[in-house]
Amino acid sequence: MSELINSEVFLAYSTYTTIVLLKMLLMGPLTGYFRVTRKAFVSQEDAWAHGARNEESRKILMKTDPEVERVRRCHRNDLENIVPFVGIGLLYALTGPDLSTALLHFRIFVGSRIFHTIAYLVPLPQPSRGVSWLVGLGVTFSMACRVLTTGMHL
Repeated sequence: MSELINSEVFLAYSTYTTIVLLKMLLMGPLTGYFRVTRKAFVSQEDAWAHGARNEESRKILMKTDPEVERVRRCHRNDLENIVPFVGIGLLYALTGPDLSTALLHFRIFVGSRIFHTIAYLVPLPQPSRGVSWLVGLGVTFSMACRVLTTGMHL
């Protein structure tokens, strides 16, 4: 086990996984920031905490805002793509890939997720967001293929 932890591939995996997990983690506070600045809350207690002391004013602040929803969709997309990368990436690192190949996989995935967030939040015209999503998905599938072909015990 210590060989794995001391391997350069595992250290690269740990580094790049930490980057995308932190990026995903920051989407929560970003959603909160957009909710506060757009005054678009989902619960009565949040509306109350931001000055809506009566029922009528709370109803006004409890609304859906397009910009808040854009951040939430971006966060959800992270959950749908980063979580599989974390699991499959770990299994991939355990297959003992060449360091340069592993770095290529990890760096492309991280770059695609960062670009995806920028494309979603700016927003950039399509197909920029779609292509960045597809690139990240392709990387995850590539690592999954390596895992399956390396350890076929069917």
